[in-house]
Amino acid sequence: MRLATFNLLHGRSLSDGNVHADRVAAAVADLDADILGLQEVDRAQPRSGHLDLTAIAADALGAPAHRFAAAVVGTPGETWHPWKSEADNDHPLYGIALISRWPVLRWQITQLPAAPIRSPVWVPGPDGGLLLLKDEPRILIAAVIDTPTGPMTVANTHLSFVPGWNVRQLRHAVRALRALPAPRILMGDLNMPSGPVRAFTGWRSLARGHATYPSPAPKAQLDHILTDPRGAGTLGRVVQVRTPAVGVSDHRPLVVHLDQ
Repeated sequence: MRLATFNLLHGRSLSDGNVHADRVAAAVADLDADILGLQEVDRAQPRSGHLDLTAIAADALGAPAHRFAAAVVGTPGETWHPWKSEADNDHPLYGIALISRWPVLRWQITQLPAAPIRSPVWVPGPDGGLLLLKDEPRILIAAVIDTPTGPMTVANTHLSFVPGWNVRQLRHAVRALRALPAPRILMGDLNMPSGPVRAFTGWRSLARGHATYPSPAPKAQLDHILTDPRGAGTLGRVVQVRTPAVGVSDHRPLVVHLDQ
């Protein structure tokens, strides 16, 4: 079983700042993941050519089960408001996604409220720099997946960049997942290093010490794949961890291969 998490940066390449469907597809196909969590995912956004990045990624993996979960309506960094209902789906959306090659028995979406303050964030690109940004609402998408070894829960999230607030969101996410069947996996861009992640959750990292950011020369691990030690015995052992350079995004994907 291959698990992967990847902050897409809405599919943008750092080499030229453009988004191309074939680049996104090639980057995802290279991961060969059975279950993939994506963050910073666009749907129908002008900046990414109105592409459905979730559908492109799912097709690249040959994965029939996939779901996009919108966090905001509009474009982050420009004009946006929190996603509220299905009525918002006719507008440009931004959020996260979970993709599986195996059937999904149940989906669950959990809201993780945004931090109430603006914080300085480094934004790459010619129009970027150190910007004071309003935090976006965050979400957790979880699926109970019918794998060849039995049902397991896999969840994906993208936590706040505001220190302390991301810890609050992480604890909220862990509480929500404890109501779903074991074994349980949490993956995503948690915007904090592995030490605090372990300390505040008690969950075990499947890929500790593998830097993922920034993609040209990674120095920090912001992206994680964790397992709840309660009921994790059927997951098998980690036989390989990769952080490949794929030419898309300011993060590298994190891929964990489990031998079951």
